Amino acid sequence: MEEVDCIVAGAGVVGLAVARALAGRGHEVLVLEAADAIGTGTSSRNSEVIHAGLYYPPGSLKAELCVAGRAMLYGYCAERGIAHRRCGKLIVATGAGQEQALAAIADNARASGAGELRQLTAAEARALEPALSCTAALLSPQTGIVDSHALMLSLLGDAEAAGAMLGLNTEIVSGRIEADRIVLTTRNAQGGDIFEIATRRLVNAAGLGAVALAGALDGLDPRFVPALRCAKGNYFSVAGRAPFRHLIYPVPEPGGLGIHLTLDLNGIARFGPDVEWVDGLDYAVDPARAERFYGAIRTYWPGLPDDALQPAYSGIRPKLSGPGEANADFVIQGPEAHGIAGLVNLFGIESPGLTSCLAIAGRVAESLETKK
Repeated sequence: MEEVDCIVAGAGVVGLAVARALAGRGHEVLVLEAADAIGTGTSSRNSEVIHAGLYYPPGSLKAELCVAGRAMLYGYCAERGIAHRRCGKLIVATGAGQEQALAAIADNARASGAGELRQLTAAEARALEPALSCTAALLSPQTGIVDSHALMLSLLGDAEAAGAMLGLNTEIVSGRIEADRIVLTTRNAQGGDIFEIATRRLVNAAGLGAVALAGALDGLDPRFVPALRCAKGNYFSVAGRAPFRHLIYPVPEPGGLGIHLTLDLNGIARFGPDVEWVDGLDYAVDPARAERFYGAIRTYWPGLPDDALQPAYSGIRPKLSGPGEANADFVIQGPEAHGIAGLVNLFGIESPGLTSCLAIAGRVAESLETKK
């Protein structure tokens, strides 16, 4: 049986960052990915925003790792020449009843160490964005955008330069916990061949598949395997160019941050995500959902033309909380929780996972350094 020091399950942005961190510390690393390319799931189906860390409860992993990861990510992108822009965003109140929510966001950001926020009157906001309609706004200058695909390629390149290996089309179907190692049964997605491989360290960074993978590990107590809730977010693009230079966010809604306007690095606008609770991985975008988008967008951009929206893409978040429940934190579940040496499960790594990827990777690598 083949044996590898470290296996990382999942080649999304977090899995690749973990592989880079472990390989950079001298570990033998194998990344196993069920798909035929890196980053085909949540990592490539999002808004590509570098978040400032405004919304997350002080003391939570999301708050801590987003703030730390933001600084690390800006530095990494600058060092590697990865396309990004610190364009800033406006969080807008579109009625007097929402201005209290803006104040709460500002208070939370200060308590979380998320950096400066500037409170704007409606006139000050319109001076920045003449097409904007609001009664008040917060300016977050630390928010930005990044080319997530270039980022993942760079992380993979760093990991491979340090000796890591990538196995695509390789699904982990089950595993068993032995005395000093974890034995995984894998299946080749193309030929169907099944083989076993053993490891002393396993990082479960499988994203939407992380809960299923943990549940398939014989020897892991099922009480450490949470329930997965899938929140689908649909995106629409707009014909032509939208008249905005900043990202525009409404106040948050249950399950997400509201239907916001983001820009890609070419200045093209896209809108979303909304929140659609689903049971499976269906990425089709229903054109009829545009009706809700028009109403939401026109609260802050009343000039959105009729028939301007067209379906773009969708993503699905691996959430640990469902409808009507408080947003769950990241879960970085190591041996101190479940008692299995060398196993780290990453559950609920949704937004701000992209922003936090380097900080999450550092945390995981540190936790595994205790197993020699």
